[in-house]
Amino acid sequence: MAVNKENTQNYFWGDNCESFVLVDTEALSVKQEVMPPGTKEKLHFHQNAQQFFFILKGMAVFYRDNQQEIIKEQSGIVIKPGTKHYIANESGKPLEFLVISQPSTNNDRINAE
Repeated sequence: MAVNKENTQNYFWGDNCESFVLVDTEALSVKQEVMPPGTKEKLHFHQNAQQFFFILKGMAVFYRDNQQEIIKEQSGIVIKPGTKHYIANESGKPLEFLVISQPSTNNDRINAE
């Protein structure tokens, strides 16, 4: 069966941001996430997981190791283990993206704020 936002588990985080869990194993996590305008994640890092964020719709602002980088639609960014980071939607439109984590970030998130 094909997996998509309509037939998978979802949850809300932060300020009405939504995550759809497409793959959830110890070795790999794939989520499709939606962030409303003006929302952001908290600064954090992962000890073991590397992550790849791919922007489907909108424009993301990533803050990592005190540097800012804008990632536009149909582009992505790799976040290596141990890198303090967060994603923000500083635009007036919804942001939709995939976040692929290897291994999974379950029990591997350390808040840095």
